[in-house]
Amino acid sequence: MNSGTLYGGDDIGALVFDVGSQSLRVGYAQEDTPKAEIPAVVGVLEEGNRNADINTGSAEIESKNANNVTSETKYYIDTNVLCVPRKGMKVVNYMKDGMIDDWDLFEKVLDYAYDRCIQSESKYHPVLMSESPSNLRPKREKLMELMFEKYNVPAFFLVKNAVLSAFANGRVTALIVDSGATHTSAVPVHDGYVLSHAIVRSPLGGDYITMQCRQFLQENDIDITPQYMIANKEGVKEKEKPLWTKKANLPEVTPSWHNYMQKRVIQDFQQSVLQVSETPYDEKTVSALPTSHYEFPNGYHQDFGCERFKIPEILFDPSVNLGGSMLAVGQIVTTSVGMCDVDIRPSLYNSVVVTGGNSFLQGFPERLNRDLSVRIPSSMRLKIISANGSAERRFGAWIGGSILASIGTFQQMWISSQEYKESGKSQIDRKCP
Repeated sequence: MNSGTLYGGDDIGALVFDVGSQSLRVGYAQEDTPKAEIPAVVGVLEEGNRNADINTGSAEIESKNANNVTSETKYYIDTNVLCVPRKGMKVVNYMKDGMIDDWDLFEKVLDYAYDRCIQSESKYHPVLMSESPSNLRPKREKLMELMFEKYNVPAFFLVKNAVLSAFANGRVTALIVDSGATHTSAVPVHDGYVLSHAIVRSPLGGDYITMQCRQFLQENDIDITPQYMIANKEGVKEKEKPLWTKKANLPEVTPSWHNYMQKRVIQDFQQSVLQVSETPYDEKTVSALPTSHYEFPNGYHQDFGCERFKIPEILFDPSVNLGGSMLAVGQIVTTSVGMCDVDIRPSLYNSVVVTGGNSFLQGFPERLNRDLSVRIPSSMRLKIISANGSAERRFGAWIGGSILASIGTFQQMWISSQEYKESGKSQIDRKCP
């Protein structure tokens, strides 16, 4: 069948949306990676426009409309347009605690995804969407309503992202250790269902590490100048004050946008320099390890040693600078498994799937393996699963959705638009546990 003709039957690809705190991943089921990854932040610019009809040359119309000021709001979505400095543009995240919080902005991003990334009409494609295990019922219902009422999708399904991460790694029973932007959680999945009573979360995530990096750089008087301010820079010797010229005619940007651009610099530093030590942090041991060189956008560069291990250590040992109130990653895992039925504990320890942005920190899976080996009974067989390829780990939940939506036996699970019309949004809890 040629792909040029649109057909409403089984040949039309389902779409998979993976909604995260940091970004929205979207693409066609059966593909290996998403078509697009759109940041979960949107640039919002409110402009006051005077609607005076000056072209008519009529003074009367002009004066009558002089007070008719309408404020038009513009939205800037996706990395390229978001990173252009604009006067008065604020940066707003539509997610909060892993759940959709600002529905208007979320709709704008969905519109963009259909128009620019998928380039097809929503009514032709069933949609499988991921959600946080802690998503609330009213939000689930609202999402279903939005997809059927506004986007007229032919069918819809909502799945917990932990279940999808398990599927992506070829498991139906697994313990998903997800260390993302806002928190780190352990979510047990048994036979494709989340055991919600045993989910354990800690608020230590990528954002906390970014905050620690910012603090470290400020304490050491290292200037975090975002790329957009720099016209050119001169080469300087290591640890010398950078010589750079500021761009002329920069618009007056909002603090939220400037912070967003600074955060991008810090996150790049974080991904390039930080590393998790194989054993609990010890200054003597890590000072013998090789340093990591990093150059900031303004030309300042130096080697980083102990601190690159010390900052991420907080995930594995929060007492480093938080006292003992938070749970370390290893404790989150053992606490979660301990809350599950004794019979399934061996199969959970045998499939510990590591996912989320922080799992990219060099040494993260190895350190978790070491910490758990010390904690769990020797009779248990421990297996840590972390996909080698960065795409597989970064898009784990999306890939799981892509696999699920293309399985033959799944096709009878969809909630069709017909079912929605007959039974309404309240069936989401029954059909999508």
